[in-house]
Amino acid sequence: MKIHVTINHETYDREVPEHRTLLEFLRDDIGATGTKEGCAAGECGACTVILDGVAVNACMVLAPEVDGATISTVEGEATVDGLSDLQAAFAKHHSVQCGFCTPGMLMSLRSLLDDNPKPSVEDIKGRIEGNFCRCTGYQQIIEAVLDLTGQLDHDHEGVLRHV
Repeated sequence: MKIHVTINHETYDREVPEHRTLLEFLRDDIGATGTKEGCAAGECGACTVILDGVAVNACMVLAPEVDGATISTVEGEATVDGLSDLQAAFAKHHSVQCGFCTPGMLMSLRSLLDDNPKPSVEDIKGRIEGNFCRCTGYQQIIEAVLDLTGQLDHDHEGVLRHV
């Protein structure tokens, strides 16, 4: 099946097999390897992308289903000047350790910030509950978003508990 799709502001017209997932299309056909494959079952969030404004697991969407869609991947997160505001906040708060979950985490949080520019801690937790991170414990990730949105209490930074 031939699909027409916009990915990170670039248009692609490609022939794809009916069974190819969006994740395979992004990584193998387009070369957008920042989107990671963790579980291939929609459980880990490593492959999260923004599809027509909604965060989705790319491993659970078939490529033919995205015909006519607009997709944002982690490659589109950076700016011409370097890191995006969210990426810079992650760096500032040491929200990255091994980095495997980072692309999916960034895309889930970008989707949240697009929907809600001043999310609460509960909003942040709710948006990333499908993104597994075995290294950071989530505290630095939540603090990065709170700082970015001007909501971090610097007197209590690093004391979030029971994330």
